[in-house]
Amino acid sequence: MRGITRRTCAAGLAAVVMVAGLTACTGGTDDRAEACTDGTYTWSGVQRSEKLTELADPIFFEKTTASYSAKLKRVDDTVYRPTVSVPPKGVDAAGVIKALGRHLKVEEPLADPTETYGLEDEHYFESATGDHKGAYYAWGYIKLVDADFTYTCGSGEPIKGHVRTWDGTGSGFLPCASEPSDITTGRDAAVRTCPEGSPATKAA
Repeated sequence: MRGITRRTCAAGLAAVVMVAGLTACTGGTDDRAEACTDGTYTWSGVQRSEKLTELADPIFFEKTTASYSAKLKRVDDTVYRPTVSVPPKGVDAAGVIKALGRHLKVEEPLADPTETYGLEDEHYFESATGDHKGAYYAWGYIKLVDADFTYTCGSGEPIKGHVRTWDGTGSGFLPCASEPSDITTGRDAAVRTCPEGSPATKAA
C-alpha cells in the first residue's frame, strides 16, 4: 500500500481545537482546511471490462506435444495505473479504492496507486499438461473496474469523483480448432493469431 505522508502543523495552530476525524493539516496557503475521514460513499456507474494486453506469436505443433512455453508480447504501449479523479480531503486515493473494494465485496484487494501494469518484464504462458497438436493461441488480459462515487461527510458539500483500477490479470491458451473463447479478449486474440476460418474465430 502507498505510505501516508505525515506533516506537522505550525506552532501557531496549537491553540486550534481539533475535532477527531474532522480536521487535518494540508498543504497550500491555508493549513486549517477541513477534512473528513469517516464519510459515506455512494457508488454508481460501476463497469467491469477486460482489455487484451499481450499476445503470443501464432503457435503450431506439427506433432503431439505435452508441454509448451509461450512468450507473451505487449499489444501496445499502454501502462495502466489506478487513479482517483478527486480524492476527498482527509482520504487518500488508496482509501477510496479500498472503499470500492468493500462495496464490490471482492475476494482480493483492488489494485492501489502503488501498482502499475505494463512496465513489467515480458510474461510467459506455460502449459505442462495435455496433448497439444495443431494451431493454438495464447494471450494476456487485465480486468478493469471503473466507478463513480459521491462522498458525503458532515455538513460539507458532497464530493464527486471517479475511480479506475483493476481486480486481476490473467492469461489463456486454447486450440484454434476449439469453440470460441467465452471471454471477449480470447475471441480477439483468436482473430489476431489463428488461421483464417478457424472455429475459434467464428463468433468474434
